[in-house]
Amino acid sequence: MTLRLAYGTNGLTDLRLDDALFLLADLGYDGVALTLDHMHLDPMASDFPVRVNRLSRTLHALGLTVTIETGARYVLDPRRKHGPSLLDPEPEGRAARVRMLVRAVQAAAELGAHAVHCFSGVVPDDVDPDRAWKWLAGELSLVLDAATVLDVPLAVEPEPGHLLATLADFHHLRHQLGNPFGLGLTLDIGHCQCLEPAPPADCVRLAAPWVRHVQIEDMRRGVHEHLPFGSGEIDFPPVLDALADLTQTGYQGLIGVELPRHSHAGPSLAASSLRYLRGLEEGVHT
Repeated sequence: MTLRLAYGTNGLTDLRLDDALFLLADLGYDGVALTLDHMHLDPMASDFPVRVNRLSRTLHALGLTVTIETGARYVLDPRRKHGPSLLDPEPEGRAARVRMLVRAVQAAAELGAHAVHCFSGVVPDDVDPDRAWKWLAGELSLVLDAATVLDVPLAVEPEPGHLLATLADFHHLRHQLGNPFGLGLTLDIGHCQCLEPAPPADCVRLAAPWVRHVQIEDMRRGVHEHLPFGSGEIDFPPVLDALADLTQTGYQGLIGVELPRHSHAGPSLAASSLRYLRGLEEGVHT
């Protein structure tokens, strides 16, 4: 069983969305990890539902599946990276993020997406961590309600520097919310290398019951910098073995290459990343 590989549009921001999708289909990717952002599919656009409907037809014609990602840096506030977040000190700020995430869930339902990715955000200055955890659980529960109604998995990503930064933090949130069925995990392989105590391959196996989306790239220990394959420290053959085991035990989502700071070389990196992963995969399974 081959892995279902995708490439993230946050690494193709110099391309029009249709051009990016045709590129990925021509290269042989199975899907796309689509970040809702102003240069591609703007969740704030007045005609957003029309654009989603058109995108659905394009994806179907190209044979691409999709996961919706919501990590755009400035889509809600042009002056605050990832702001407002679910931890914004102002209730209206948190509500704005909830509205965008619910919109993402609605789009995912129409597109037949495997999951909607999201994250906690950074704890603001002068905000007590206990209060931040309460805000996160309360606001995310609203998104989870919408996702449950539409049968869309919600996949929270542990992000270095955020309130929810590790797999242990994900489990803390899961227990706070009462272990809801619809709450899953975005597992970023590079983030595991960056700060988890276990090796990335072990992280895949430890997190397997909750994984709803996977991101993959190279990275170095202790440095949160997404790197092209072969530029970091990850031992990838064991990781691909673990991901193959994951797919054989029921994971049907995508494994999306995540290189958000390399759009200047997006087309060439999309091609070389696919060659690298397929080449390793053949070595693993032969």
